[in-house]
Amino acid sequence: MHAVYLKQYGPPGVLECGELAKPQPTDGGVVIQVYAAGINPIDRRIRSGSLRCFLPAQFPLILGFDVSGVVTEVGGAVSHVKPGDEVYCMLDQRHGSGYAEFAVASADVVAPKPAGLSHCEAAAVPLAACTALQSLRDLGGITEGQRVLINGASGGVGTFAVQLGKVFGAEVTGVCSTGNVDLVKELGADQVVDYKTQDFTRDQRKYDIVFDAVAKSSFVACRRILKTKGRYIRTVPSPSHILFRVLTKVWGRKCCQTIWVKPSGNDLRFLKDLIEDGKVRPIIDQMFPLKDACKAHELSQAGHVKGKLVLQVIETNG
Repeated sequence: MHAVYLKQYGPPGVLECGELAKPQPTDGGVVIQVYAAGINPIDRRIRSGSLRCFLPAQFPLILGFDVSGVVTEVGGAVSHVKPGDEVYCMLDQRHGSGYAEFAVASADVVAPKPAGLSHCEAAAVPLAACTALQSLRDLGGITEGQRVLINGASGGVGTFAVQLGKVFGAEVTGVCSTGNVDLVKELGADQVVDYKTQDFTRDQRKYDIVFDAVAKSSFVACRRILKTKGRYIRTVPSPSHILFRVLTKVWGRKCCQTIWVKPSGNDLRFLKDLIEDGKVRPIIDQMFPLKDACKAHELSQAGHVKGKLVLQVIETNG
């Protein structure tokens, strides 16, 4: 199969295009013909080697956790998914493996593709939307009427977090740059803070949840804007964050947490219903053909992506 892979850690230029062996399904797995693959910040962290202590790689390595496509093969123990099904999923392989014509996943993490979305749109959903959902619902315990602040509200995770915050009935404040204020308002935010002109950590409002979707603030900086028993949730841990996570679990009234997103077919089916009801939608900054994965990583690394970047593996109108 045709794939984009790396043979060593390094900058975007280490990504190569070539032929690798097509994967085979396990008893409980499926093979998906990939029509589109989403790009996430974790992809570039794995590529650079910054996560090698946590996610050691064997080369050649295919990146990419988000895919949308069509099932071509199923394992002997799979009964609820069949060849020909249009699906999307967050791959449960250690490093992903979605930047290719075919990918494998456990049948339990696969869900039907939302009706009305193209494969490129569907591929923009899984990891980012599940991160937002599991952060707000599972770690944050979000309930109707709460105040929620989303830092990085115009990014891949943040755009879903704003929309999901409104789905759960919260009052949502989004933090973004000047050029993205209108987008964050359009997604439903009740207030928008332009971080170029205002320090959100000096806000007079108090929040039940502060979700740092871009991991650019800290628990110490955000503690003063948390309500008693408020929760600060961060997507990427830092040494100080890990320390405060332990300390606040034992002694603190205000909680410091890290989201470790998990692939979940059930969560994707929940998101599918919201998407089909028009309550949630993916935001795509740019799409690239698979062969231009290097260019996509360069853009991702430069930062300030609005929503998601997507690789189109197969050209299709659906």
